[in-house]
Amino acid sequence: MTSLLKPLTLAAILFAAILAPAAAQHDAPLTLAEAIELALRANPALRAAASEVAAKDGALAQAKALPNPELEVLREGQRRERRATTAQLSIPFELGGKRAARADAAREERGLAALALADLRVQVRADTSAAFYELAAAIERHRMDQELAALAARAAEAAAKRVEAGKVSPVDETRARVAQAGARIEVIQAARNLESARIRLAALWGGEGASLQIALPAGDLPPAVPLPQLAARLDQAPAMQRARAQLRHREALAQVERTRRIPDVTLIVGARREGLDERDQAVVGVSLPLPLFNRNQGALLEALRRVDKARDEEEAERVRLQSELAQAHARLRAALEESALIAAEILPGAESAYRAASRGAELGKFGILDVLDAQRTLFQSKTQYLNAAAESHRAAADIARLTGTSAVQENP
Repeated sequence: MTSLLKPLTLAAILFAAILAPAAAQHDAPLTLAEAIELALRANPALRAAASEVAAKDGALAQAKALPNPELEVLREGQRRERRATTAQLSIPFELGGKRAARADAAREERGLAALALADLRVQVRADTSAAFYELAAAIERHRMDQELAALAARAAEAAAKRVEAGKVSPVDETRARVAQAGARIEVIQAARNLESARIRLAALWGGEGASLQIALPAGDLPPAVPLPQLAARLDQAPAMQRARAQLRHREALAQVERTRRIPDVTLIVGARREGLDERDQAVVGVSLPLPLFNRNQGALLEALRRVDKARDEEEAERVRLQSELAQAHARLRAALEESALIAAEILPGAESAYRAASRGAELGKFGILDVLDAQRTLFQSKTQYLNAAAESHRAAADIARLTGTSAVQENP
């Protein structure tokens, strides 16, 4: 028993040593590049798609297999001197290129599964990028709401002291307490949104979002590539490649049904022995189905109509991609324009108003509620900028998903 436990203990120690660096690395804040790499490596849907590609390898090998011959032994009669025994081997020969057509269809089906895997990788990359920037924006919103709640608490305390001193009306204290409660509610909502953002990002690799920490990006906004330049990439987009592969697969299946109209030939060879003294007699024959009633015309017609359907679906997919690309590009441009407007005009004015209110409060010209209002206006402007920036990254991720390119800006 001791000799059995020693190898198991050693294996456990080695396994823990292997996992220790990975766990330490997982505890460190994730950069965008690391999050994408982790999602591409551990995403459950990607693993399932890879298994499907492996399964299609087996289907392709099966499609290339030759049909099995059949061995038949027939005994006639009960008495030995009158007994007849026939042994024959039936060897089928597929005519009309059935095996080649079947292999082509399986090969196209495997290619379709491989393209589905590649398309899913592009989607996972784009979803990870969008979720990463969503989490970064949620972290910043939560931080600002906490600062605003702290300022509201100080304002409520200051208002209470001034009421006790008889300098202001109790209404000011009530307003300060209401503002404090509203700020606390916003902190709770921001914390909930932050938790949801962590869960969404960690779900892309099947991880836990409670302890997820990320390295905040630099804050650069994605570039706005001209729409005609993006539209030119749609022809090689993963969705278009899948639509074309689906059409080729349907055409290959139609060819399989076309070859089935040609009957196969079965060659029969064997020997027959009758009685005690009779010699073996050779048995040679040919079996050929007569296509009088079933010429596979219905299955061929169905396959041809599905080819037409796949061709129409290819065109519909092209129209859909062009429409969604134009919408995503319009969203990106609008988000970038909104971000630029807020950064150039709104934020400077809100910061100037907050500084003026702070100086006025120090000189006794303004109350603490005025400072709180100015601070809230500044934070609302920053929140608008964060929302616009997050929308720009979402639109860029959608463009990357549609075109099959990478719109990732990695933090150095």
